[in-house]
Amino acid sequence: MTTHRPFDAPRGVVVDAVARALAEDLTPLGDISAALLPPEARAVAQFVARTHGVVAGAACVDEAFAQVSEEVQVEWLVTDGDRVAPGQVLATVTGPLAPVLTAERTALNFLGHLSGIATRTRAFVDAAAPLRVWDTRKTIPGLRSLEKAAVRAGGARNHRGNLSDWVMFKDNHLTALGIVEAVRRARDAWPGRTVHVECERIDQVVEALDAGADAILLDNMSPDEVWACVVVAEEHAAAHGTRRALLEVSGGITLETVGTYAETGADVVSSGSLTNSSPVLDIGLDIEVHG
Repeated sequence: MTTHRPFDAPRGVVVDAVARALAEDLTPLGDISAALLPPEARAVAQFVARTHGVVAGAACVDEAFAQVSEEVQVEWLVTDGDRVAPGQVLATVTGPLAPVLTAERTALNFLGHLSGIATRTRAFVDAAAPLRVWDTRKTIPGLRSLEKAAVRAGGARNHRGNLSDWVMFKDNHLTALGIVEAVRRARDAWPGRTVHVECERIDQVVEALDAGADAILLDNMSPDEVWACVVVAEEHAAAHGTRRALLEVSGGITLETVGTYAETGADVVSSGSLTNSSPVLDIGLDIEVHG
């Protein structure tokens, strides 16, 4: 029976993603190499971390083996979100050798990719503190829910999951509408949704605040510019007796530079690099054959 963990993506997403990945390996004739193995051969295997990192993607590993053979059993010694060290055993896998080998690469692909995201995310979270960290929609098509679950395992939080979550106006939207009209239309069409406006200059921030934006993305601003925008937003809230708009910092911020924004007073920092630039975490499956 599959166990649901706190950082798992929705079950249906996991099942579908794994099925598509296995189909890439098994269409049209199946695993013609593993089919030649003696049926009595059994495997006792261990997922082992080769480097330091943070684990994510255990549900995909479980599902990969389960879809290939119900006889394969996976027992985890860690869970998504755990830090691991080189040489640490993450899970044991036992069962017939053939299906273990058939599912091996699919399981490792998901585990390495998603753990890589969780690992980079944790480094970003540590470097950005006390700023909270958000991801973006810069994800591999078809894997967004899995990658955003890995971001949560790494200690960050999710920005919009898709374009229906809330109203967000980027520069290209504003070229056609302008800030004031954009916010007005959003309030009329979607009165219960968050309205988020991207700003590149402090005068745009003032305009967005006056228009009633709930959140403002401070795009490609220096730490000093962000600090000045925070002051303006706080003064605006005090003058109007309202809650200050959420301030998000984004645009060209790296793991090396995010720390310079930590004390600006902004609320969150977002980075597409969490999902689109994370190296795979090096994890191996060491197999012993019996029988």
